[in-house]
Amino acid sequence: MSKEKPSFEEDLKRLQKIVEELSSGKLSLGDSLKKYEEGIKLAQSCSQVLNDSQRKVELLMKKDSKFSLEKFVDEENPS
Repeated sequence: MSKEKPSFEEDLKRLQKIVEELSSGKLSLGDSLKKYEEGIKLAQSCSQVLNDSQRKVELLMKKDSKFSLEKFVDEENPS
């Protein structure tokens, strides 16, 4: 049985929960360190996904130099 990698949104929600738990001040030092380590890994993963997505968007924008953001917005929100 293969374990699927959580989605970006799931990782972000988990990271937010960890921040809340750490901010509460209710965790022991050991638990805080474990949560912090997990949070760092999640933050790195989320950052990588965002960086990859940004590169993809930049490549797509360069590929089609005729692409116009204004045109896209106009097509998405017709008057």
